[in-house]
Amino acid sequence: MSVDVPAPEAARTPADTSALLRVEGLTRHFMVSGTRIDVLHDCTFEVARGEVVAIVGQSGSGKSTLLNILGLLDKPSSGTYTFDGVETTRLGEGRRSRLRGEGIGFVFQQFHLLERRSALANVGVPMVLGGVPVLRRRSRARELLESVGLGHRLNSHPHQLSGGEQQRVALARALSREPALILADEPTGALDAASSGMIMDELLGQAERRGAAVVVVTHDPKVAKRADRVVELVEGRTR
Repeated sequence: MSVDVPAPEAARTPADTSALLRVEGLTRHFMVSGTRIDVLHDCTFEVARGEVVAIVGQSGSGKSTLLNILGLLDKPSSGTYTFDGVETTRLGEGRRSRLRGEGIGFVFQQFHLLERRSALANVGVPMVLGGVPVLRRRSRARELLESVGLGHRLNSHPHQLSGGEQQRVALARALSREPALILADEPTGALDAASSGMIMDELLGQAERRGAAVVVVTHDPKVAKRADRVVELVEGRTR
């Protein structure tokens, strides 16, 4: 059973139409108690720089598994995944980790903020891992929080923030190293309409202003409609 796939609201033309990522013949299966579970089957698609792509499908269709592979958190069982000109499936974990840290930003539905750290410190975490000097790190984190409307919440901790504010902190964190690829897994699923619109405005703005590629997994037709293109997963197959 497939889902209704909304048409994009408008056709934006990315400034740079070269493919940032390309998936060809990708499959993924898992062994559970001696039984093979096939999740993805022969997936093939690409995403251009500056393009916003929504991935939709029923629960259990493989969306999160696909996103984990695109984020270099998992490897396919077969097929290829090329990111920024690098075929990734045979890379060692060190090289995969560097590619992930330097080129990919993640936004999750559950935020995954550090509870004992301020908004400013949470946004700075990827830059700490990237060796960015402390003064530059704090300045960059401040700029990002101001850009998502949280300049007045720099020192607030996650429990002091609303769900929409926490997601904006998570988005600022994902953008801290100016990633070429932004992966968002149900980024508006727990938010009200106003907060959802703000998150999508910023994601589309990143594609427009910086030429970032954005891939959004969503169940929300309104979110999917704002993408340039929709990739539907039906029983683990792209179409």
